[in-house]
Amino acid sequence: MARVETCVLTNMCMVYSGTKLLVMERKHQDWGGLTFPGGHVEAKERFDDAVIREVKEETGLDVANVKLCGITQWVHKDNKFRYIAFLYKTDTFSGELKCSDEGEIFWIEREDLHKYALSDGFEDMLEVYDETASEKFFITDQDDWIN
Repeated sequence: MARVETCVLTNMCMVYSGTKLLVMERKHQDWGGLTFPGGHVEAKERFDDAVIREVKEETGLDVANVKLCGITQWVHKDNKFRYIAFLYKTDTFSGELKCSDEGEIFWIEREDLHKYALSDGFEDMLEVYDETASEKFFITDQDDWIN
């Protein structure tokens, strides 16, 4: 059994203010729906720095005091590599909100999340943000995601 595998490192950040959450309605169909801002970790980039950079690129906000809540991971549907996403949260931010090419950014009440079409697996990831789980692992079973 191989001890080395190809991984894609990513992140997401729950930016919140009281009971409001900053969400993104993603434009891209590869993982459409409502989610938190985030993206890829660049080569030789610290994970904390990557999530701060991604939030800035996608929302226009400068975040600080990011807290790592846990991870989620899944094997790509062709089984060639694994995605690992580091899940952060913060309530420390400044700047002016602006949308990016990734999607529309807006604030919603946490209790209203269920009113939107969420990205695959996103609802399960909320357990990590709530710190009732430290990890979520998803695999596919004939094109259906299971955890």
